[in-house]
Amino acid sequence: MLNADVARRRDDAISRGVGMMTQIYVDRALNAEVWDIEGNRYIDFAAGIAVVNTGHCHPKVMAAVTEQMGRFTHTCHQVMPYEPYIRLAERLNTLVPGDFTKKTIFVTTGAEACENAVKIARIATGRNAVIAFGGGFHGRTFMGMSLTGKVEPYKKGFGSMMPDVYHVPFPMDVHGISTKDAMAGMEKLFKADLDPARVAAIIFEPVQGEGGFYPAPADLVRAIRALCDKHGIVMIADEVQTGFARTGALFAMEAYGVAADLTTMAKGLAGGLPLAAVTGRAEIMDAANPGGLGGTYAGNPLGIAAANAVLDVIEEEDLCGRANELGSRLKQRLESIRSTTPEIVDIRGPGFMVAVEFANPTNHEPDAGFTNRVRMEAQKRGLILLTCGVYGNVVRFLAPITIPDAHFAEAMDILEEAVAAARVA
Repeated sequence: MLNADVARRRDDAISRGVGMMTQIYVDRALNAEVWDIEGNRYIDFAAGIAVVNTGHCHPKVMAAVTEQMGRFTHTCHQVMPYEPYIRLAERLNTLVPGDFTKKTIFVTTGAEACENAVKIARIATGRNAVIAFGGGFHGRTFMGMSLTGKVEPYKKGFGSMMPDVYHVPFPMDVHGISTKDAMAGMEKLFKADLDPARVAAIIFEPVQGEGGFYPAPADLVRAIRALCDKHGIVMIADEVQTGFARTGALFAMEAYGVAADLTTMAKGLAGGLPLAAVTGRAEIMDAANPGGLGGTYAGNPLGIAAANAVLDVIEEEDLCGRANELGSRLKQRLESIRSTTPEIVDIRGPGFMVAVEFANPTNHEPDAGFTNRVRMEAQKRGLILLTCGVYGNVVRFLAPITIPDAHFAEAMDILEEAVAAARVA
């Protein structure tokens, strides 16, 4: 088979609404390496969009899933429950930031986790309104895309969004938006359009993912916490992309000194199997009536087994420390590249959740074209990169945290070559 042949079949069979960044059809993968159906080998700096933080086919995760497959693959926890589900909930209740009693529910996707967090906040407070941030991404379901602060491509053409969802600016220093601006937007919202007594929740990403890998400033997070405490609002931290060692801590909120009431997670939780969760204050989590939360596939046994193994791997291999080490080395290399690349305007991100932002050096406008050339030049040389950002001018780096040093060094050389090639293209 050839990639081009499968691509033609794909065009005939799959909705064009499912976007694709490459036409590389995968045959197999191991840790940070992927081979396509033509035998071409790539270094994967996408990790399924921060899903396989523990690498493709980690032996401990694979063994746990294989063992569980030999027992049973599905019963629906609401019908016939199983102990590993409870054990994983107990572990998350301990590990999620917050010095209070917690409870957990499992669902299947990050969008579901965000949807359920809003449901829980609404029933716990008896309120409807939700505040989110510009540039944020919370999924493609109707509530998910309503919360998402980006129209193209997530909202365009899909009609009216869910009611009672409001957006305020998110701080982005490189674009001149500060925490003061964000909180002024919140205050303006409360004065002009929304009684804070109607607000059920404020949801935010500790580091915006699709929006451009902008870390939430510490003073913003503290201000949100204070605002929520003042008005009885539920604070929701969306850790779907930031969770499970990506930022150099198990959860990004560990860096802020305050805790969210509810935390959503997915992606890296189960090492490639679909599993998501909401963990939060027990009294808030218990507000829903039995049957109001859950789902047929929610907490599938295979995903639960994988997630328990992922938590073991993160601890045993010190992936939080590894993320900080790799992120530091990546930033150093990017700073070296910046010395000959005036298009680079910012290098940012905690741990191994790092991004580089490009702009035209003449007019200082965001340069999506240059950014995409970097991605394509890297791909030609065997390195898979992802772009993001409201302006499409950010490359985000999401390699497995388990990537071997030799493969990381190889990727850095390719990256430098790709940036240089993009400059002369």
